Amino acid sequence: MTMTISPFLTALGSEGPPADRAKDMDLYGWLIGSWEMDSVHYLDDGTIQKWNGECHCGWVLEGRAIQDIWIRPKRPAPSTMYGTTLRIFDPGIDGWHIIWNDPLNQDYSRQIGRAEGKDIVQIGDDSRGLKTRWRFTEITANSFHWIGEERPSESDPWQITYEHLARRTNP
Repeated sequence: MTMTISPFLTALGSEGPPADRAKDMDLYGWLIGSWEMDSVHYLDDGTIQKWNGECHCGWVLEGRAIQDIWIRPKRPAPSTMYGTTLRIFDPGIDGWHIIWNDPLNQDYSRQIGRAEGKDIVQIGDDSRGLKTRWRFTEITANSFHWIGEERPSESDPWQITYEHLARRTNP
């Protein structure tokens, strides 16, 4: 069977950022490619769930945005998470608009992402009304540590809910 790329996917995908945006796109540009990951979910009752997973990232919208797909566990196992993030740089705020959607779990978040030292920190709210902080840490060319945290209000401490330890599988 021969697979062809639909006109929609051809219009969505891009080879890279436009020259006038290339420097601004560096904050997340290193993500482009495919990753495998070990995922940990920390539940409120102290239970810990572990899975493997995969993540695929690419340039979209004429290279003016980066989109990724996070899948847990790795295919072909039945999914417990299958979502996408759209990351768009906004020069007006010198930051990134982050929009996460996981229709499988009806999980949605909006955040603003910026560099903090060697890390990337995204702050926002999710569809449950919780404050969220997602961090990319220990970033190398071939690995990263992603930490997801939440809290009900500004006065509450951050609680780690998810961690992903990712390794590059394809540039």
